[in-house]
Amino acid sequence: MSKAAAFLKRSWPALAVAAVALALGAAALWELAGRQRESVAASAGVTNWGLSFQQEGQPPTANATADYLAQFDSVYCVPTEEKILYLTFDAGFENGNTEKILDALKKHGAKATFFLVGNYFETQPDLVRRMAAEGHTVGNHTYSHPDMSKISDRESFRQELEKNEALYQQTVGEEMPRLYRPPQGKFCESNLKMAQELGYKTVFWSLAYVDWYENDQPTPQQAYNKLLPRAHPGAVVLLHSTSKTNGDIMDDLLGRWEELGYRFGDLGALLGEEQEAPPDFQSLYGAG
Repeated sequence: MSKAAAFLKRSWPALAVAAVALALGAAALWELAGRQRESVAASAGVTNWGLSFQQEGQPPTANATADYLAQFDSVYCVPTEEKILYLTFDAGFENGNTEKILDALKKHGAKATFFLVGNYFETQPDLVRRMAAEGHTVGNHTYSHPDMSKISDRESFRQELEKNEALYQQTVGEEMPRLYRPPQGKFCESNLKMAQELGYKTVFWSLAYVDWYENDQPTPQQAYNKLLPRAHPGAVVLLHSTSKTNGDIMDDLLGRWEELGYRFGDLGALLGEEQEAPPDFQSLYGAG
């Protein structure tokens, strides 16, 4: 028997085991890639933002994955183990609560992002200027608050954002930050692409509660029951500045979050609105 044949005879068991391991590894990788493709495909069909909270103090599961959203410079939660919250407020109109919210944010040294619609710029220029002067970011919530998932042509989509850009320029005297939140969380993949092409980053959320019914406001305790145990590292918090409950509890709510060890981050700064070079979303949000 030749030396080569003898070597193969001795090594055959080990080679066989290695071959099986390689085959199993390849199969596992293929299955994982398949699941990722299925996940992205499922995300592409979503038109209404949704969350499922599985564990207290942990990020929820969203109905569109971070990998999928990152393709379009879109976020809903910041991946971090640090106890930091990013505060955002949606405002479709003003009913007397925003000043109290701004006072509380100032007291706690917290910077927020306010997503505003067209009539807010037209009717509340002083509050818009105060937001900007106190270091908050003013984002784009569209001019007329439509269901953006039903807008398929680029020109109509562009007008909804550019009308607000012009109003912000007139009010504050600066270019509007390019952060966009779809009204009611309704969107489609073409919306994400169009926003990205217009230079916008689409911002969803990972923590919210039902606070938008003006005539059916939650009690402070109901608000705490949702907002305290569901807080999690890197949360993008959505609240409505039209909520009387939010106005009444904001100072105490911020204090309670602080007692839980959280601090407040600046979403506008994180997403590059105050930087010369915006972040690479694929790396920032773990997409590959």
